[in-house]
This record gives sequence, structure tokens and C-alpha cells, in this order.
Amino acid sequence: MAGVDVVFHTAAMKHVDICEYNPFEAVKTNALGLQNVVDTAIDANVDRFVFTSSDKAVDPANTMGTTKLLGEKLVTAGNTYSGGSDIDLASVRFGNVIKSSQSVIPLFTEQIAEGGPVTLTDERMTRFFLTYEDVFDLVTGAAKKTTGGEVFVYKMPAIRIPDLADAMIETLAPQYGYGPSDIEIEVIGPRPGETFHEEIMTNRESLRAYENGSMYAILPEATETRTPDPPEGFEKVDDIVLSSKDAEKLSKSEIVSLLETKDSLETINE
Repeated sequence: MAGVDVVFHTAAMKHVDICEYNPFEAVKTNALGLQNVVDTAIDANVDRFVFTSSDKAVDPANTMGTTKLLGEKLVTAGNTYSGGSDIDLASVRFGNVIKSSQSVIPLFTEQIAEGGPVTLTDERMTRFFLTYEDVFDLVTGAAKKTTGGEVFVYKMPAIRIPDLADAMIETLAPQYGYGPSDIEIEVIGPRPGETFHEEIMTNRESLRAYENGSMYAILPEATETRTPDPPEGFEKVDDIVLSSKDAEKLSKSEIVSLLETKDSLETINE
């Protein structure tokens, strides 16, 4: 990191089921590995440090979310732990990134291409989604705006996973030579550690939340030695929908429009 101005720390074990299977490795990578990176950034006099966390860090119900919450705590504490260094460290919480590795959209595409079935873990599932452009805006915005210790969250649309499956089947099935009615949906049950809905912050955090046009900034809690100020351009939030369960959901047509705009409904090359 010698001579580096900004560090974006994205390495992680990010799959819930893998972290449940091997929590020892999840701790080594997502907590101890992160602490090593924070220590090195401080020693190398890095100017800005952004840690990529997850909305699963909110009231965590699984190992992955728990390690991400601990990661956020390490990053926020790094601002005082750094001593006289001028480094500013912040975290960003992701939802589900459209078309990311092993995520639901590539999985559904592959299953539709094979004639089904499309597998749902539970019909109640809802999720927040981001595009790669949203991710870029979030991490660069955090790097620019942080004054040290905040958790930044993008304002994300919520989607019912059954609606996502229906929209993808109706759009993609004909492209693979199937009628939408030919593709069955099979409910297979939740995976270990999987939650029905996602939250962007806790009620307690919402009391320290500020917003601009595209994201929220959750300030670190005040201490005897520091009363954090909101980043420039952020104002106090009056009302936040905290859960994908309660958020307004995209319609099927809006889902198709979002995916087509982001080239996420491309067929698999034979």
C-alpha cells in the first residue's frame, strides 16, 4: 500500500451458506483479514479507506452477517485506533448486486435455459438490489464524502423474489424455445442461515442517519472524545423504510425494465 491514496477493501467470504459451513474461515477472512488490511493502511499513511460490508450485517442472523458487522465495528474504531494518522475509514453496505457471481439472476437464467425448474427457497423472500453502477457510485461517494467512521447505504429498490422469477421466465423462456408455462417453479426451502427479508439499518442506527439524493450515511455513535458531524451535503432523515419486507416493491414490468437496462436478461451462449 506504499504510495496508495485510497483503499477499497472488497475481499471476503460473502456467501451465507459457505460461511455457515465453515465459520472458522469466515472469521479468518472477514474479521482477522480485514484487521490486517486496516493496520497496513494506517501504517502506510493511506488517505481514505472504504470497507464493503453487507445489509446482512443489520441484526445479523448468520455467520456471514455477523462477521460483516464486526468488520464495520473494526473500520469505525480504526479512526481513533489510527492515532495521529489522517486516514478516514468508512464502510458501505451492499444489497444484492445484479449479475454478481453465484447470485440469483445468473442462477435463474441458467435454470430457464435448461427448461427449469426455477428454484425458490421460499415464496416470502424479498431482497434489495443494486446495479454495478450503483455500487460504483456508493463506494466512490463514500470515499469522497466520509469524515471517518460512517456506514453508507445506497437507496435500493426492493423486489419480491417470486416476481423476479416470473418476470425472468416470461422474458427468457421464449428465447430458449420454451413457453413460459413450460418452466415450473419449485420451492426448495431456505438455505442454512438464510433470512426472508433484508434490512438496511437498525432502528437505533436510523436515529443517527442522514441522507442525500442517492444514499444514507449512518454516523458513528458519539463518545466522550468525539461528536461526529454529518458529511457535506447530507441532511437528517425523518422517515426510512428499514426492511425489504416493508419497502415498495418493483412490479414485474419494472423488474424487466431494470434488468434489460442493465443487460441482465442476456441469454446464455450455446
